[in-house]
Amino acid sequence: MNGHDGYAVFFFPQALEALGDAIKPYLTDQPDGPHLFCKEIDTGGAFTEMMLVGKSPEGHEVHVELMVPGSMIRMIVSAQSETVFGFGPRVAAAAP
Repeated sequence: MNGHDGYAVFFFPQALEALGDAIKPYLTDQPDGPHLFCKEIDTGGAFTEMMLVGKSPEGHEVHVELMVPGSMIRMIVSAQSETVFGFGPRVAAAAP
């Protein structure tokens, strides 16, 4: 992903087609496929609510809440930048 904490949300191809131009400004087109990168996500309803963080043309941070039917989502991947992975106690990594 892009090294930030959050979630990468991948859509079914038919969903991207149905959403059309409305979804395009929010998509990140990476080698792993077009997806949304969200800071927060709530899947507890008919609509999946996603909080996106971006920059305005003036450089200010902008928060956008986007909601789509849950049936449009193919996969959600957690993209946490923790260096420790696996089971067991978590110990802070030493600074380089």
